[in-house]
Amino acid sequence: MITIKEAITKKELKDYIMFSFELYRDNPYWIPPIIADELETFDKEKNPAFQTAEAHFYLAYKDNKIVGKLAAIINWDEINILKKSKVRFGWFDVIDDIEVTKALLNKVYELGNKHNLEMIEGPIGFSNLDKVGILIEGFEEKGNMVTWYSLPYYKEHFEKLGLTKEKEYIESTFSFSNINPESFKKVSTLIKKRYNLKPLNFTKTKDIMPYVDEMFDLFNDTYSKLQSFVPINDIQKEYFKKKYISFINPEFIKFIVDSENKMVAFAIVMPGFGEALQKANGKLFPFGFYHLLKAKKHSKEAVFYLIGVTPEYQSKGVTAIIFEEYYNICAAKGIETCIRTPELEENTAIQNLWKHFNTKINKRRRTYSKRL
Repeated sequence: MITIKEAITKKELKDYIMFSFELYRDNPYWIPPIIADELETFDKEKNPAFQTAEAHFYLAYKDNKIVGKLAAIINWDEINILKKSKVRFGWFDVIDDIEVTKALLNKVYELGNKHNLEMIEGPIGFSNLDKVGILIEGFEEKGNMVTWYSLPYYKEHFEKLGLTKEKEYIESTFSFSNINPESFKKVSTLIKKRYNLKPLNFTKTKDIMPYVDEMFDLFNDTYSKLQSFVPINDIQKEYFKKKYISFINPEFIKFIVDSENKMVAFAIVMPGFGEALQKANGKLFPFGFYHLLKAKKHSKEAVFYLIGVTPEYQSKGVTAIIFEEYYNICAAKGIETCIRTPELEENTAIQNLWKHFNTKINKRRRTYSKRL
């Protein structure tokens, strides 16, 4: 018999997190999160997402053993501002038993019906900066810190239970050694002169902080037309600023500004933390910090996390400046592999940026939906 229980206490939430560690214990492709970081994400007092959202974390039990988990989420900004009548689900993991998946999804249906919502979609998190989707290709490719890993039967469970494809994302890689910098260096020089633009480079995190709010405003502006986008509010800006910016090598954050020092583009690239997170195995102490710090300074992978260009400057070649700046820093750091994190299949503008880089799609992931 399958029973579902909501995880509320800190111990229950830790059990919720640790189920994934048990499920993927011998899987070489799964990247474990930092346990303390996950607990903070689920803490209604610490995560500002809960000011505009509600979430319920469910555990499935069979024979007194945890066999699955799922978060049922309502983003009230999405409903009230964007008028999208949707309940989300995320942080989904389960054994290969479709009845467990069915029982967990029933909790999502219940929440949606309680609030007279029209559909469910998942796996997705609270916002566009959270992880998204289940893998449908690339199960034998190592993950990274900004994506969920999943097993092939997740897709089978969803489709047998009547869920259908909602959105598809692609991930890809390319070798740094194959990049021909001449393809963008000439354009970069031309664009800087034509529009009087200049790059801002940093070596200290504290020097980045005065620009971060403007960066998030540009992020909201850049991605607002995508159907899945929910803007980042002021409270969330402060939270993400403290949580993520200090985690990134400042040399891998680039801003492009005009003659009045107004930001027109930004990009965030992270070192590859996957191997370091596997070594840390969810814990910062005693050695997790060491592995992460080592990766921050010496990783041979560059993970392209976000690129944003204000609409006024889109299609004007500004990304050539960004690519030139990253080519220089990646060459100096000895980067060998570049990784593109999930991009919406429909976001052809982003995909066109990479057409000269000989990229190889190595993963596909999806969110699934169902009408209520």
